[in-house]
Amino acid sequence: MKKVLLFSLSASLFLMGCGSSKSVSTTTTTQTITASSSSSAKSTYWQQHVDYKMEIDMDVNNYQYQGKQKLVYTNNSPDVLNKVFYHLFFNAFQPGSEMDARLQSIEDPDGRMMSNVDGEKVSRISILKPNEIGYINVTSLKQNGSSVKHLTAGTILEVTLNKAIQPGESVTFDMVFDAQVPLQIRRSGRNNAEGVALSMTQWYPKLSEYDFEGWHAYPYIAREFHGVWGDFDLKLTIDKNYVVGGTGYLQPNPVINGNKKTLHFKAPNVHDFTWAADPEYIHDTMQVPNGPMLNFYYKKNMPAKNLENWKKLQSKTVEMMQYFSENIGKYPYDQYSVIQGGDGGMEYAMCTLITGKRKFGSLVGVTAHELAHTWFQFLLATNEAKNEWMDEGFTSYISDHAMNFINKRNAANPAIGGYYGYASLAKSGKEKPQTTHADRYETNFAYSRAAYSKGEVFLAQLGYVIGEDNLKKTIKQYFNDWAFKHPTPNDFIRVAEKVSGLELEWYLTDWTKTINTIDYGVKSVNGNTVTLERIGEMPMPIDLEVTYTDGSKESIYIPLQMMRGEKPTTATVAADWAWAYPTYSFEAKKAIKSVEIDAKNIMADIDKTNNKM
Repeated sequence: MKKVLLFSLSASLFLMGCGSSKSVSTTTTTQTITASSSSSAKSTYWQQHVDYKMEIDMDVNNYQYQGKQKLVYTNNSPDVLNKVFYHLFFNAFQPGSEMDARLQSIEDPDGRMMSNVDGEKVSRISILKPNEIGYINVTSLKQNGSSVKHLTAGTILEVTLNKAIQPGESVTFDMVFDAQVPLQIRRSGRNNAEGVALSMTQWYPKLSEYDFEGWHAYPYIAREFHGVWGDFDLKLTIDKNYVVGGTGYLQPNPVINGNKKTLHFKAPNVHDFTWAADPEYIHDTMQVPNGPMLNFYYKKNMPAKNLENWKKLQSKTVEMMQYFSENIGKYPYDQYSVIQGGDGGMEYAMCTLITGKRKFGSLVGVTAHELAHTWFQFLLATNEAKNEWMDEGFTSYISDHAMNFINKRNAANPAIGGYYGYASLAKSGKEKPQTTHADRYETNFAYSRAAYSKGEVFLAQLGYVIGEDNLKKTIKQYFNDWAFKHPTPNDFIRVAEKVSGLELEWYLTDWTKTINTIDYGVKSVNGNTVTLERIGEMPMPIDLEVTYTDGSKESIYIPLQMMRGEKPTTATVAADWAWAYPTYSFEAKKAIKSVEIDAKNIMADIDKTNNKM
C-alpha cells in the first residue's frame, strides 16, 4: 500500500493473544421476465418455482369467498421433499391465535391492533366475533390427482406427501378452500378505517419457501413474508360495481354474469399476488416515460384536500419510479399501482397499499418508501423474517435519498434520521443483533429500530467504508446479480467486496451479528503528536481532519488493516490501524490547532463528544 507520511503505532497491549379500467392494462403482456444469469451469483445457486392458477368467487355482502387453486411446484433443489407447507395467513385473525397471544404478551403492542374495553387495552383479535374473524379452510387437497394428508396448525398447513418430490421433478397440487376476510386489523382485511371495502393481501394459501436453509414455514405472528417465485393466473368473480386493482395485468373482455363480473389477471415472475377493491375507487393513470403505466386507486368520498393530494402525488410517483430505476435497476414490469387501503403502508407485487387521508408530505413519503420496496424485498427477494433489515433498511436509505433529490433538500446526509434512530436503540439497553428472527424481538421498538434505522445506517455507513462511488456501483451490481432471486446478507457483502476490492466480512459480522458499538476518540494532542483511541468494540477505518495553527487543513485517512486496502480518497493515506491495538499515534508535519474524527458525521459513533480536540 502506498503511504504518504510515516506514522508510528502506540499500542497499549495488556492482553496479547486474547480473542475478543383499463383496470391495470387492457392488453395481455408478452414481456418475459427472467432471473439474472450473472456469473457473480453463485453457480451452485438454485431456487424453487411455483405456478398458481386460481378461481375465486367473492361475496361482498358477508366477506366470504370460495377458492380453487391449481399449483404446479418444481423442485429445483438437490433434495428429496417428503412434505410441503402452505401459509394460511388469515387464520392469525382468530381469538387465541399466536398473533393474538403475542399482542397480549409483548411489552409495546402495535396500537393499530389494540382496542379499549372498559378502560383497558386489549387485543382486537381477542374480541372478534365469528363473522368478523379471518380464516382459510382447506376442504380438499390432491397431489397429482390423489388426495393427500394435510393438517392445519394455526397459520400453517402441513402436508405429508403421498410420494416424495424428487430433485428436478414437478408436481401438481389441486386445492379447494373457503375463506373469510377479517375485520381490518393488520395489512389485510375489510372496511378499514378509511372505508376501503377489501384490502386483500396474504389472502390465499401460499406455498412456503424451501431453500438451502430448508423450509421457512413460519407462523404468522406479526412480521413480514418470504415467497416462491412463479407465475400467477387469477380469475376473480366479484360484484360488478367494484373497482379492482393490484398485482398483474388485467386481461381484456371481463365476463359479466348478472350482478357479478369475472376479471382475469396474469402476473409473470412474482412471488406474491395482492388486490384491493371498492365500489367508490377513482382510478387514475399516468405513464412513466420509457417506464410502466402508473395506476392510482383512491376513494372519491374523501375531503377535497385529500383528493387534491392524490392528484399531486401522481407526478411525484413518476419521479420516484425514474429515480429508483436509474439508481438501482430498471423496473421490469409494465404497471405499478398505488392503492388506498390497508392500515399504513405495505409493499406487494407491482403495487402498494397505503392509507390515503394524509397530508401531502406524508402521502409522498409513504409512497416513496413502499415503492422503493419494489426493489428491496420484492425484486431482491430477501427473507423478511430473518433479514428484515435488508429490505427495511435499504429501502429507508434509497427512499430518503430519493426524497432528498426530488424535493431538492440538499441534505449533507439524507440518511441522518436513521442515525438518530440507531443511536436511540444502541443506548436503550433493548438492542438485539440484527440476526434475530423478526418475531423474536422483545419489543416492537427494538425490532423497528434494528430493521429500519440500523439497517439504513448499514448502507449509508458502508459508503463511508468503501467510498460513495463504490456504494453506488455496489447497489446497481447487487440488482444486476440478484434480481428475481433470494439474496442473503453474505451475497450483498460479497458484491460490495468485488466492487471495492476490499475485505468486508468484518463489517457484516460486527454490525449485524453483534451489538458491538463504534466509539473512537481523540485521546491527546501533544505538540505535533496525535493519539487516537478505540473505545467501542467495532472496528472502523478513520477519516480525520487536522487543522494546523497556520490555519491550513489536512484530511487524513487511516485504513483499517483487516480491510486489506483503502477506499478511493483524496486524503493523505496513513499507516494501517490494526483493530486489536486500542490506541494509534502519529506525528503531524507541523503544529496542530485541532483534530476531528469523522467531521462529516457518516460514522455511527455512539459518543461524538470525544471526537474532537
